[in-house]
Amino acid sequence: MSVSIGSGLAPHRHSRSTGLDVSTVLEPPLIDRDPPVSVQAFRQLPAFDWVLGRNAAVRRVAQHAQRAAEVECTVLISGETGTGKEVWARVLHQSGPRASKPFVPVNCAALTSTLAESQLFGHEKGAFTGALGGSLGVFRSADGGIAFLDEIGEMPLDLQPKLLRVLQQREVTPVGASHPMPVNVQVVAATNRDLEAEVAAGRFREDLFYRLNMVELRVPPLRKRVDDIAELIEFFSLRYSKKYSRPAWNPDPHTIRDFCEFDWPGNIRQLSHVIEQSYVLDSVPELPRTGGGSRDVSALPFFNLARLRTEAVRQALVVTRGHKGRAAKLLGVHPNTLTRLVSQPDTAERDAAAP
Repeated sequence: MSVSIGSGLAPHRHSRSTGLDVSTVLEPPLIDRDPPVSVQAFRQLPAFDWVLGRNAAVRRVAQHAQRAAEVECTVLISGETGTGKEVWARVLHQSGPRASKPFVPVNCAALTSTLAESQLFGHEKGAFTGALGGSLGVFRSADGGIAFLDEIGEMPLDLQPKLLRVLQQREVTPVGASHPMPVNVQVVAATNRDLEAEVAAGRFREDLFYRLNMVELRVPPLRKRVDDIAELIEFFSLRYSKKYSRPAWNPDPHTIRDFCEFDWPGNIRQLSHVIEQSYVLDSVPELPRTGGGSRDVSALPFFNLARLRTEAVRQALVVTRGHKGRAAKLLGVHPNTLTRLVSQPDTAERDAAAP
């Protein structure tokens, strides 16, 4: 027997300033408004006004993304699978002066070894057997706009010098052409690999790495965004409630705590899938039984003060569904102190691991 998803959530929180929604411009979960917004209006929004959640690391990424879009420099987006790297690439596209020009994505892992050069740089008619017509390739197709190179760490080593030339000389030489052709394109690359380790292992060119890494956007995994999970749950619940014409799921504090303690190896994509699946099946969202697990950070007793502090902050944010003002009141600290504690989780974790 199916279980009803339940009653609606509280009304969705709107921006204090514009109340505009860029969901028609971007794929969630970066934004949290209702009426549509034009590209021009979106480009005028401060970074803090369109990012969903209050995690300090994500907001730094938003600020750096807007600046990189303004100056049109090469960008490297790094992060685990499912953290939304292509979403951030589209943010760069829509928030910069190239918004009206093409956004051309390509998965470097899907490039075929025999045709990769043609796929990226194009070819002339008759350049090889079967080339019955010319092809622009990714970079010339993106002329004036952005070429998004996903999984850049998978690019064949023999193609990397040619990509380096695109970045340095702003030109490509199609297969079969005798002269290079100029291109005006901003390159945004993404990877879930440690490219510095790939360079050390000889699988990725060092000069290409530094060319791509003019600005690096390090997208944090969901387990580092515990303070945002309640808000993300609300966002997806409302989104899929509207899509499937079902009541919005309203989880109790215990369920929210369980979702916050889960590792989410698939990150935001996995959280979105879990919630959407429940609407498809008309059931209550359940944590996956495989592929992840809960972090037993609250198992007492432990006696490290830094770890106790981190756990207290986490529990307060869970109980208040990410509201830092109420969480600070629960903890008996000033809101600025809580903001500092949340923005420095790695320091607390290193302290907790110390003997």
